[in-house]
Amino acid sequence: MSIVVEARRPGMRSLLTLIRCEGKMVARDTAGLVIPLGLPLLILMSSAFAATDVVIVNGRTALDVFVLPLVLTMVMAVIGIVNMPSFLAYYRRSGILRRLAVTPASPAMVLAAQAIVAIAQAALGIAIAVAVAFLAFDGNPPVHTGAALGVVALAMAAMYSVGMIVAAVAPTPNSAVAIGLVAFFILGALGGMFGGRDGLPEPLAEVGGWLPFGATVEALSSAWAGTAVDPAQLFSLAGAVVVGALIASFLFRWE
Repeated sequence: MSIVVEARRPGMRSLLTLIRCEGKMVARDTAGLVIPLGLPLLILMSSAFAATDVVIVNGRTALDVFVLPLVLTMVMAVIGIVNMPSFLAYYRRSGILRRLAVTPASPAMVLAAQAIVAIAQAALGIAIAVAVAFLAFDGNPPVHTGAALGVVALAMAAMYSVGMIVAAVAPTPNSAVAIGLVAFFILGALGGMFGGRDGLPEPLAEVGGWLPFGATVEALSSAWAGTAVDPAQLFSLAGAVVVGALIASFLFRWE
């Protein structure tokens, strides 16, 4: 008589262990930790002095309406498009995902742990940027706080989806960083990171407004200013989530 013992899927404790391990790896990666937190903060501090004196609407200054949305978008984009794919590419290259695939643990748990750690890192970066803006430069909260939080959540999902495409096509950790940086700068350039979309040719400016970076900046700017967020920007971000997930699921290799 043979006894069949079914393997039990790991539960919440295993996921928490993975999250702790992912958090430690992020903390040990000095460049991956400092750049998404420090670079946007540097841009905030270099732009804030001139932006605090210009009131745009509803008592919100240029710092609130233009600089902060750009800075917060940069935090989410660097973490989602550059940092996260490099870790997944490292796991695939080193065989971690392949080994997980033959255990009761699912490689999808690594993705979940990565997403949670990325969200936590983005939340830290956003909190630091907002705190510096408020305490050092008299920044103001968004007029529509709920809308701003909703845009941040949707934008983080969109950036993560773009990052999953990078992780799917990058064969090595170094190539993941390189591809992620190229994608980040292209999306940023089209989204107004280097001086606003008004300076771009009209077709490029139009495309940039539909891509995740530009849509996030515009939506956050509207929420901060107290004007209605354009539904097209929300649809753009939601579309990026869906398209990114579909492409990544088709191309992603666990080994």
